[in-house]
Amino acid sequence: MKKLISLSLACALLSASALSAAAPISDKIKTAMASDIRTAAEVERDRNRKPVQTLEFFGVEDNMSVVELIPGGGWYTKLLAPALSENGKYYAAIGTGRIKERLSDFDGFEKMNIIAEDASSFREEGASSYSLKATTLGIQDVDVVLTFRNYHNFAEQGRKKMNELAFEALRPGGIYGVVDHTARHMEPSNNSNGRRIDPVLAIKEIQEAGFVLVDFSNMHYKEDDELEYEVGARSVSGNTDRWTIKFMKPAN
Repeated sequence: MKKLISLSLACALLSASALSAAAPISDKIKTAMASDIRTAAEVERDRNRKPVQTLEFFGVEDNMSVVELIPGGGWYTKLLAPALSENGKYYAAIGTGRIKERLSDFDGFEKMNIIAEDASSFREEGASSYSLKATTLGIQDVDVVLTFRNYHNFAEQGRKKMNELAFEALRPGGIYGVVDHTARHMEPSNNSNGRRIDPVLAIKEIQEAGFVLVDFSNMHYKEDDELEYEVGARSVSGNTDRWTIKFMKPAN
């Protein structure tokens, strides 16, 4: 009987350990959302950007290795870096100057990893969108690569390179999560859609890089965004329709 009890207890402890080793990241993201390191403007965007739901959709867990491409001012960095600091790993790649300067010295960000610092984005003469110069992110077998509202900034070459870098960095079965502002399908480029991108085009390009389409979410769908105005226009700023699409690097 004692052996049976000991065996049962051991199994229970093993199960608890396994659960704690791979927990959804939601609670830690909520804690990071309450941090006083965040500005009032950043907090104001929580309702619109839905970080908890977005990261849950992409399947991010607190023990994963996660790369954020082009973190900009660090809106998601301020959530992901501390949430992953205990059990996982956070990497930021390409366009990391601002977060390196502003966040590196704060508590909870000492484990933040800045990679691919030699990568650079630039505009060809006369171009309105960016190209991307990079050979590798310098890391492999990560669980997740994410990029938020950046895909539209790049010309075809830059988007292709971004997708290639993500594919190379991920482990087989790893997830590539992309969110961006919606443009009408096949609408020619104009002044109003310059910071939007057709989700059908994005799916085509990302699949061409070797990824498999897994799922999409309508959590950032905005019925009142008529897809007519540039995303900075007063009528849609902070309320743009965005596509949220999940891809996977094939396991074989």
